[in-house]
Amino acid sequence: MKKIKINLLVKVLIAILGGIVLGQFMPGSIIRLFVTFNSLFANFLSFAIPLIIVGLVAPAIGELGRGAGKLLAITALLAYGSTLFSGFFTYFSCDWIFPNILPANTTLFPVGASAEPVFTPYFEVAMPPIMDVMTALLLSFTIGLGLSYINGHVLKDGFNDFKEIVVLLIEVVIIPLLPLHIFGIFLNMTASGQVFNVISMFLKVIVVIFVLHILILLIQFTVAGLVSRKNPLRLLQNMLPAYATALGTQSSAATIPVTLAQTIRNGVRKNIAIFVIPLCATIHLAGSTMKIVACAMAIMFMTAAPVTLWNLSGFICMLGIAMVAAPGVPGGAIMAALGLLQSMLGFDETLQALMIALYIAMDSFGTACNVTGDGAIALVVDRIAQDKQP
Repeated sequence: MKKIKINLLVKVLIAILGGIVLGQFMPGSIIRLFVTFNSLFANFLSFAIPLIIVGLVAPAIGELGRGAGKLLAITALLAYGSTLFSGFFTYFSCDWIFPNILPANTTLFPVGASAEPVFTPYFEVAMPPIMDVMTALLLSFTIGLGLSYINGHVLKDGFNDFKEIVVLLIEVVIIPLLPLHIFGIFLNMTASGQVFNVISMFLKVIVVIFVLHILILLIQFTVAGLVSRKNPLRLLQNMLPAYATALGTQSSAATIPVTLAQTIRNGVRKNIAIFVIPLCATIHLAGSTMKIVACAMAIMFMTAAPVTLWNLSGFICMLGIAMVAAPGVPGGAIMAALGLLQSMLGFDETLQALMIALYIAMDSFGTACNVTGDGAIALVVDRIAQDKQP
């Protein structure tokens, strides 16, 4: 008998619904068991975050050094610029929208506050990380840039092996336990009377993100159309098969063949498309950035944390770099972002769990936005490459 495989989104939805329903009548002693698990898992996640950052980011930056010189630099700058635009476009849009639709100063645990939840764990085990998040990021950039320049392979192979260990850690330990962690969070919030504020916020944020990702795609292809002197709506229409494939697969890598075919159909030269599309599947994360920024701002508005351009700018700039290896790992984008959420925005384990749940709920749309936008980047690169030819 064939085993039925349930994807992560379904598991998370079941965990959320189960936490809401069971939290209304489950005995406090049982709830405390799940709260104890949450405490242990959150401490382990804090220990793992620096390892995840080093294991994913350093090899990814090292790999970017092997490429076609100026064309690589142009593509990387365009991809990073598009990702930054998505982050700041999301910031200004949400800064205008969220104060009008989200309640401020809710009973959700505030960022940086010491409010005690209704139920506490039976015991705790300290799991201190080997380094803080910023040290891990600086170490990753330093090693990654070094790997991109050296000719030797021993250190590169070592970090690629370490990346495989980190990927296994995410796939075999963290991702399978995430639904149980989210179940415990919603169980505790239901028992403390906070859950309905959170669910209301979830629904509103999902609608906002859906509208924003359509707008970002329209902007990307308007720019690409102006640069390539082609009809932007026709270009976007041609990319719809890639968009639909990404919705179904939830994977940028799995969508590459379709994205490549549709990009060539848009008139991009084959040699340019073959170079740009796989590269952008790794480094162009406009949709993922949009989701993370919007979800983080929603939680910050509801917890009365300061939401200013100053404290979000650094976060957005670092986010575009930290997620360079995210598409190759299930849940990689939000895993890479957890360290930044913790160190730069002050998110504790409860708020991180809410971020994970919100992110996964919109995972398909973010991936679809990422891969569809890759087609726009390819159009611009193709035009620049044509202009540079003698």
